[in-house]
Amino acid sequence: MLPILNALVPVFLVIALGFVIRRKDFPGEALWAPLDQINYYVLFPALLCYTLAVADIALGEVGAMAAALAAGMMAMVVVLMLSKRFLPMTGPEFSSVFQGAARWNSFVALAAIASLWGKPGLTLAAVAVAVMVPIANIVSVTVLTRYAGATPAGPATVAKLLSRNPLILACAAGIALNLTGIGLPGPLATTFKIVGDASLTLGLLAVGAGLQIVNVLEKKWIVLYTSFLKLIAMPFIMMGFCLVFGVEGLPRLVVLICAAVPGATSSYMLARQLGGDMHLMASLITGGTILAVVTMPLMLWLLG
Repeated sequence: MLPILNALVPVFLVIALGFVIRRKDFPGEALWAPLDQINYYVLFPALLCYTLAVADIALGEVGAMAAALAAGMMAMVVVLMLSKRFLPMTGPEFSSVFQGAARWNSFVALAAIASLWGKPGLTLAAVAVAVMVPIANIVSVTVLTRYAGATPAGPATVAKLLSRNPLILACAAGIALNLTGIGLPGPLATTFKIVGDASLTLGLLAVGAGLQIVNVLEKKWIVLYTSFLKLIAMPFIMMGFCLVFGVEGLPRLVVLICAAVPGATSSYMLARQLGGDMHLMASLITGGTILAVVTMPLMLWLLG
């Protein structure tokens, strides 16, 4: 347990630092929106593209891991859709619960995996991003437009949103460069690495800056329910599919971390754009991130 804590505690301390900096209003409120944009559109895509382009990937190992991740996410979608019948929530509220339980915080996942297992783990984590981000976006947009928006999104709308997602584009580019044998020649590899190395630290600071603790207790039963699904049920579901697909060793541990992290902070922006309950979404992100300080080490200790 101690090695797990030694690896994960620094991740959450950086998140806490982001929270403190934001609350101290240093260097000013105007910092955070541009910081989020440059990280989401430039730094993090550079990290993903570089990691996948230069990786030495065993396709059989990655294929089983990808199958477990995809199956686990879709199983959670089924659980959420079935549970809607029994939950006293409006459509916008349900759309936020859906995002809170189905989406994952890739910044926290990659930072934790890099801290625990270094470059081999980070390579597998980049593969997880390539698998999980498209699925998370498709199901989230579909549910939001169905239950919170005026008009359900059609295939063309979903495809348009996916085609503009910088993380999906970066993963596709990295995989293409790897499979074609082109890779990232000399100076380009170094450039992408320098740019990408900044992304995880800035991403964690931004996660902390976005926490809104005052809102968590407004609908605490929804926060606890969603956090249970995301932080406890999802790891068990994913580990079940790892058994089904024969995922073992480091790939299995990477799947576990990806399953155990809190919900994505980008869920708030999507809720705002497509008519979801933004205030509830902020509460779910904050509550899940705080609880993950305890549940992530626990899940890794129990299931790792």
